[in-house]
Amino acid sequence: MQKTDTKEMKVLFQPTKAMLDVPTHYCPGCTHGTIHRLVGEVLEELNILEKTIGVAPVGCSVLAYDYFACDMFEAAHGRAPAVATGIKRSNPDKVVFTYQGDGDIAAIGTAEAVHAAARGEQIVTIFVNNCIYGMTGGQMAPTTLPGQVTETSPYGRDTATQGFPIQFSEMIAQLEGAYYVERVSADSVANLAKTKRAIKKAFQNAIAGKGYNMVEVLSICPTNWGLNPQESMDWLRNNMMPFYTLGVKKDKDAQAKEAK
Repeated sequence: MQKTDTKEMKVLFQPTKAMLDVPTHYCPGCTHGTIHRLVGEVLEELNILEKTIGVAPVGCSVLAYDYFACDMFEAAHGRAPAVATGIKRSNPDKVVFTYQGDGDIAAIGTAEAVHAAARGEQIVTIFVNNCIYGMTGGQMAPTTLPGQVTETSPYGRDTATQGFPIQFSEMIAQLEGAYYVERVSADSVANLAKTKRAIKKAFQNAIAGKGYNMVEVLSICPTNWGLNPQESMDWLRNNMMPFYTLGVKKDKDAQAKEAK
């Protein structure tokens, strides 16, 4: 009689408990789902899912409450940092994060984000930058690159009349209340690993009560860019990365070590 191998197979990959098993509304190729997954993995690994509250405003992330298994609040367009501030101050034992797009945080919500950072609010902001207004049809955003074609800049963004893109992470990093700011990317396996590490560090800082923490993730929008997903990844690398350079923009922990 032939012997059979009775060893159990080792589980190498499985869904995170921090994400609900539901269909997504995101467009094919969009990296929002990937970024959601990384946030979810971090919440699960840090064992903070039950004490975490997320805030999503208007934009592509407007339905984020359908996907995360933690408590979620919906905020008006741009107001997520203000709502998160109220939640955190009234529930200091909770871990609070906002999940915002570039059209939200760098336009209608600029004041809320800037002042939350200036006050050193102990929250995490996940800022997804795809250089365009995604949900509302592909208009020019504050982060749209010079020369980039959008629905409202059909001949490309003209900086002489439409101004220059806002490098939001660099701006936030100048504020004393900002504790940790890093720009990462969702374009490759290697960069996704760095993205997860940055998100984890931001949440660890929040747990420790260390000021305002923001992670900017360079993302793609194949639908509104008019490109397929692979072309979009190439466009991100060739156009976004040279302008929005990756890396840590501020880390008070690292600054403190260097000062010793």
